[in-house]
Amino acid sequence: MEMIETIVIPNTEVESKETVVSSGDTDKNKAEFIWTLQATWHLVNTRLGMDQAFDQPVCKKKKLWELVAEKVNAKLLESGLTDISVKAYECDLKWRNMLATYRKNTERAKRLGVTSVHWEFFKAMHDVLGKSREEIEAQHQAKLSGTRVGKAIASKRFTPILPTPPATAATVCPARPPQDVLQLYMELQERKLNMWAQQKALEERKIDAINNLAQAIASLAQMNSAPTSKDGH
Repeated sequence: MEMIETIVIPNTEVESKETVVSSGDTDKNKAEFIWTLQATWHLVNTRLGMDQAFDQPVCKKKKLWELVAEKVNAKLLESGLTDISVKAYECDLKWRNMLATYRKNTERAKRLGVTSVHWEFFKAMHDVLGKSREEIEAQHQAKLSGTRVGKAIASKRFTPILPTPPATAATVCPARPPQDVLQLYMELQERKLNMWAQQKALEERKIDAINNLAQAIASLAQMNSAPTSKDGH
């Protein structure tokens, strides 16, 4: 029996569904799990709820996907929509396809604005996956510091996707307020005075060293030139 090969084909245009093509002979005696809209929502909610576990540096992804499949099957059993259980590898494959679609819609939102995205799973996924690691760390530090800026950052769930505004001269090189310029000038002057004082002290130490050396040489010369008296004539 031939193995079924699953190929993920990237879409040239962002669509509201993932594109998956299966090739090979299908075993008719084996029931195939069909991803309905409700089943897909169960997968999305379950996987997003376990995002921190999947994000750990050391974790067994196979065990986590088995747990995801178990939770999805439990929800499907409660709804009574299907009697076919989904496998762990099917959840993994489906999620990979959804991530590819999510990334394409993210790029579309950056170019055209978030209102241009109509994929039903985008908002739920972006609420969790839209957080960057840097922002999560910044939120953690902000909660510890308790500053006003930190509280403002911590209150944001994620960075909104908006078209990047064109750079202008004002944004690239913002003008300093007059008080900042005056403060900078005073700091530079103070640094110059400190450097001048240090140089002056160094020069004075050099002069003292030279004078001490000259005195030592003069004393040595006098000792060498003084006549020595001998006893007896």
